[in-house]
Amino acid sequence: MSPHPLAPRPAGSSARVRDTRGFSLIELMLVVAGIAVVGAIAIPTITNGLPEMKVGMSARAVERQLQMARLKAVSTNRPIRVRFNCPAAGQFRMVELIGTPSVPNAADADAVAATRCSLASYPHPDQATGVFDIPNYDGPVMQLETQVQFVAVQTIEFWPNGTAHVDAGGANPWPEIPSNDPVEITLRRSDGTAAAQAASLRTIEVNGLGRIRFP
Repeated sequence: MSPHPLAPRPAGSSARVRDTRGFSLIELMLVVAGIAVVGAIAIPTITNGLPEMKVGMSARAVERQLQMARLKAVSTNRPIRVRFNCPAAGQFRMVELIGTPSVPNAADADAVAATRCSLASYPHPDQATGVFDIPNYDGPVMQLETQVQFVAVQTIEFWPNGTAHVDAGGANPWPEIPSNDPVEITLRRSDGTAAAQAASLRTIEVNGLGRIRFP
């Protein structure tokens, strides 16, 4: 006959009471101390690497903007420029050529580049989208990450055939970039030591065929 389910277990029963004890205060303190040590080691490493990460992110954004400008020039049959440090330092913008490569409009001149890049003067999205309301294909003003700056830049003009051109001294149209001498757009961190800045350099190359390379 089986025992009553509520009856006490006899002495010597094989059942064991589980140990429900938690961590002791000393064990918890040791765990917290270990986490603090790991954090003290990891945080400086992450902090020191953050500016370099920002440079890489900014360089990738510049590369995408150049790719977009070339694609826009080809797809719209309109010459497109990318200007740097425009309208202010650390900013860049894709702008449609208002005139033509052979006869640029006065608004395309470098002397008024800050005005041409300005959202106040040439808003994005464009307010007038008629066929004859040029420009129709300006992009937004882009901004580098904080602690990042341009070191070497040059305005690049993409033609509808996909080729890339730069100003070679004021003559129009701008000549195609030499195949053996691509234009370099260089960025680096704006703070830190000279050695840290040199180590953070990132360069985007653009050749005459409009190929954009970011190693």
